[in-house]
Parts: sequence; structure tokens; C-alpha cells
Amino acid sequence: MGLITVEGIRVFAHHGHLPEEAVLGGHFIVNVWVEADTTEVEKTDDLNHTVDYVKIIEIVKEQMAIRSNMIEHPAKRIVDAILPLHKVQKVMVEVEKIQPPIDASFDKISVTSQGEN
Repeated sequence: MGLITVEGIRVFAHHGHLPEEAVLGGHFIVNVWVEADTTEVEKTDDLNHTVDYVKIIEIVKEQMAIRSNMIEHPAKRIVDAILPLHKVQKVMVEVEKIQPPIDASFDKISVTSQGEN
């Protein structure tokens, strides 16, 4: 068992409940953790025997491009798109919204979604 981590995927998207978020868009950071069976790749050193992190990044970009009102929605879509990949056992995805248009001071707003086979 291994943990594949892809953190800090920066995307621009149009997620948010407020009408201006749909028009103006905003910046997001997506972090992905994938537990996978790495037994075979540890022996073979072959990309076909593991989860390709480039594919993970592609999935994040594809799913974040589909507009949602709530960030929970793309987070779950990302989990659901990664779970069927070969060797994947568990997935956890965090979507962080950078500077949402609210009058408050805070360090971070994010949501985390997970799933397993």
C-alpha cells in the first residue's frame, strides 16, 4: 500500500453560491491523496502498474471546469472520477477556495471529500 499525494493544484473556476462568483470566477487550490496498491510498481518500476499523478491532475482540471454552486460538488466529482482508476483503493480530495467574496478575516476555507473501493 502506498500514498500518492498531489498537493497545490491551482485552478481558476466559477464555483460559488453568489451570482458574481459565477461571472467573475475565483482561484482554488486542490489537494489529492490516493491510497493505492503499489506492490507491483515497487517491483517493476513500470508506470502501468501504479496510479499516474498526471491523470489525477487532468481529472482535477476537468472536474473543476464544471461550474457548481458549492465546492463540495466538484470535490465529490473528483473523488468519483479517481476511484475507478487502476490500483486505487481510497481517495481524499480537499478543495480550498482562495479569497471568497465575503467580509471576514480567515486563514482558510476548504471542504474535504473522500471515498474508497
